[in-house]
Amino acid sequence: MNTLLSSTRLKALAAMLCLAGSASAQQPQLDRYIDSAFANNIVLQQKNISLERAGAALDIAKGWFLPTVSFQLGYQTAKGGRDINLPLGDLLNGVYSTLNQLTGSNNFPQLKNESVNFLPNNFYDAKVRTSMPVYNPDLRFNKKIAEQQIVLNEYEVDIYKRQLVQSIKTAYFNYLTALRSVAIYRNALELANEGKRVNQKLLDNGKGLPAYVLRSNSEIEQVNAQINTAAQQAENAKLYFNFLLNRDQVTDIDTSYNPGEAISTIGGMLATQPLSANREELKALQQAVNINETVWQMNKQVYMPRLNAFLDLGSQAEDWKINSQSRYYLLGLQLEVPIFAGNRNKNKIKQSQLDVQAARLNLEQVRQQLTLGSSAAKNNLKASWQTYTATEKQLEAASSYQRLIERGYREGTNTFIETVDARNQFTQAQLLQVINQYKVLIAAADLERETASYLIKK
Repeated sequence: MNTLLSSTRLKALAAMLCLAGSASAQQPQLDRYIDSAFANNIVLQQKNISLERAGAALDIAKGWFLPTVSFQLGYQTAKGGRDINLPLGDLLNGVYSTLNQLTGSNNFPQLKNESVNFLPNNFYDAKVRTSMPVYNPDLRFNKKIAEQQIVLNEYEVDIYKRQLVQSIKTAYFNYLTALRSVAIYRNALELANEGKRVNQKLLDNGKGLPAYVLRSNSEIEQVNAQINTAAQQAENAKLYFNFLLNRDQVTDIDTSYNPGEAISTIGGMLATQPLSANREELKALQQAVNINETVWQMNKQVYMPRLNAFLDLGSQAEDWKINSQSRYYLLGLQLEVPIFAGNRNKNKIKQSQLDVQAARLNLEQVRQQLTLGSSAAKNNLKASWQTYTATEKQLEAASSYQRLIERGYREGTNTFIETVDARNQFTQAQLLQVINQYKVLIAAADLERETASYLIKK
C-alpha cells in the first residue's frame, strides 16, 4: 500500500509540474495573450475607432482655415408683375429732331417710350464663389480642442488596456487555479479508490468491516462531485478568457506558467511604496480640465469681431448669353461684431467657468480615490501573501500528519476514519495552497493596475 500511495503522489506531482510548465516560457506566453487581446478585443477596437474619429475631427477643424470654393448657378424667369415706364421718346425725340435739322442728317433716330418689367425673364447667374475667414478666434480654439480631444482619447485607450491586462491575468490565474484543483481532486480520487480496494480486500479476507467499504464509496462519490464542480469552473474560466481575447471559446489555453517564479517577485512589490501618480485616469481628467479651460477661453472671445472675405467670378445675362458684358467679378468683406444677445454670451462664459471648477474638483477627488485604492491594493497583497505563507506551513503539517496516520493505519494503531480525515485535511491543504498562491498573483495584478506599473506597448 505504501508503494501504491507513493506512486499516486508521483503521478499527482507530475500532473502539477505539467500544469506549471517551464518557468522560462511563462511570462512571454502571458504577454503574448495580452498582445493578442490588444489586437483583437472588441471593446478596445471600439476605443481605437473613437480615437480615429478624434483624429478626423482635428482634420475637420484644420480645414476651416482653408478657403471654401463652390460653384453656384441661379436661374429665374417670370412674366407679369409691375412695370416701370421710361418715356424716352417724349424726352428725347424733340431734341433729336432739332439736331437732325441743324446737321441736315438723320443721325438721331426717333425713340419709343419703353416699359421695363421688374421681374427677370430667362435670366441666369452662374458663378464660382471663394470664401475664407480672415479673422475668427473660434477656429483657433476649435483646433486646439480637437488636438486635446485626441490626447484624451489616447488616455482612454490606455485606461482600457490596463483594465484588460488585469482582467486577462485574473481570468488566466482563475483558470489555472481550477485546473490545479481538478488535478488535486483526481489525486484524492486515486487515494480514495486505493482505500476502497484495500478495505474490500480486507473485508474479503475477513479482517475488514463493511462500514469501511461503504465509507470509501461515499468518499469516492464526494470527490467525483468535487471534480465535476472544479472542471466546470475551469471551463467557465476558459470561456471568459477566450472571450477577452475575442477568439473561439473552445480554443486551448497554454498553461506553461510557473507561479513560483512570479511569487518570488512579491517581496519587491511589498517593499515598494505604491504610487498612483502615473495612472492614465489622472492624466485623462487633467486633459478634461484643459479642454474645459480652452472652451472657457473661447467663450470669452465671443465679443471679438469676425471678418470673412469672398470673391465671386461669374456670368449673368438673359437668354443664356455669355459675352464680355455678362462676365463679372465681385469682391467683398463681411464684418460681424456681436453687441447684444440677451446675456446669453455672458451666461455661457459663466457656465464654462463653472465647468472648469467642476472638472478640477473631480480630478482632485479621483486622485484621492486612486491613492486610497493603491494603498488598499498593497494591503490586500500583503494579506494574501501572509495567508499564502501560512497555507504553505499548513500543507507541510497536513502532509506529515497524513503520512503518520497512514503508517498508524497499516500498523493497526489508527482507524480508517482517521485515515479518511487525514486524507481530507491534506487535500484541503493542497487546495488552499493552490488557491492562495494564485490569489497572491491576482492581488499583485490588482496592485499593478492601481499603480499603472505594467508597461503598455504603444
